Amino acid sequence: MIEPNFYERVYAFVRRVPRGRVVTYGQVAACLGAPRSSRAVGYALRALAAGHDVPWHRVVNHRGQISPRYPAESPMLQRLLLEDEGVRFDTQSRIDLSAYRWHPEEPS
Repeated sequence: MIEPNFYERVYAFVRRVPRGRVVTYGQVAACLGAPRSSRAVGYALRALAAGHDVPWHRVVNHRGQISPRYPAESPMLQRLLLEDEGVRFDTQSRIDLSAYRWHPEEPS
C-alpha cells in the first residue's frame, strides 16, 4: 500500500533532478524506499495539476525511453523539453542512461 504522502514525496524528489539529467520511474521509487512502486510514480506524475512546478519530463522508463502518456501529445512535448535541456536521443528514441541519468548523491 502506498503511504498517503507518497505523491508529494515523488514531486519533491523529481524537483531535485537537474536540467539535462533524467531519472527512471523505478529509480524514483527505490530512492523513496518503495522499490516496487514505479507505476505509482507514474500515477503521481500523471496526477499533476495544471501550473505545477514539477519537471515531470525528466522521468523516463528503465530503457531510457519516454513512456506513453495521456494526452497523446505529451510524449512529443517531453522529448522537446528534454532536447531543449541538451538531452540527446539515439535513432531508436532512447536516452543513454549512462550519460544522462542523475544520481541523488551528485550535486544538483
